[in-house]
Amino acid sequence: MKTLILGLSLGLMTVGVAHADRLDDIQKEGVLRVGTTGDYRPFSYHDGETLSGYDIDVAKHMADQLGVKVEFVETTWKGLLDGLAQDQYDIAMGGITRKMQRQLNAEQTQGYMTFGKCFLVAKGNAEKYDTLEEANQASTKVGYNIGGTNELFAKEHLTSAKFTTYENNLDVPEAVAEGKVDVMVTETPEALYYQSIDKRLEASSCADPFTKSQFGYLIPKGEQRLLNTVDFIMDEMKLKGVEEDLMEKNALK
Repeated sequence: MKTLILGLSLGLMTVGVAHADRLDDIQKEGVLRVGTTGDYRPFSYHDGETLSGYDIDVAKHMADQLGVKVEFVETTWKGLLDGLAQDQYDIAMGGITRKMQRQLNAEQTQGYMTFGKCFLVAKGNAEKYDTLEEANQASTKVGYNIGGTNELFAKEHLTSAKFTTYENNLDVPEAVAEGKVDVMVTETPEALYYQSIDKRLEASSCADPFTKSQFGYLIPKGEQRLLNTVDFIMDEMKLKGVEEDLMEKNALK
């Protein structure tokens, strides 16, 4: 009988350990660790010494709803999934495209904005590069950041162009403005944002983008409670107008 009771006790202890999850850890430690690249306006970027952007504001709101502090952990597009799997952060945020490859290696939240791939070009060149055919020429210099969906798009659709790669996505618009590259592969929110703040730049094909996708956030694989909680917070943000307010604040509306 003692052996049976001991076995049941150990079994219950094992079940208890198995059900411990990331959300419990966040609440226990009092910190939500957010992985972000810090190089994608207007979602996550350096504004002086601090991080700014829509997803930075959302991260702060999520931490507040959870009753914890927020800690930003800078990563790269190439290392985004690895950092999540290696427990460097609890959630990845910052203009991250929802796609199948990421779904197979992590959990993806609901989408929060529909957008598409387009180009950022020098002022006056929008019509010159408003189709894939026009941009896909040996004479065209295309710039993109390494490790993200911009790189995948360029390698699939602009095979004849000359590529210039950048570790930091913030360097690409400046390269376009200075004439170092002709076309930056980007998404509609980023292209329209740079067009609004830099008179040297112009968005191309944003009215009818080449693709359609949504942004979302990445949660470690198998962390269903944390995923459900983040989705709940996102639903509440829509319901109470928080999402709209933050989008207006960050020039996304």
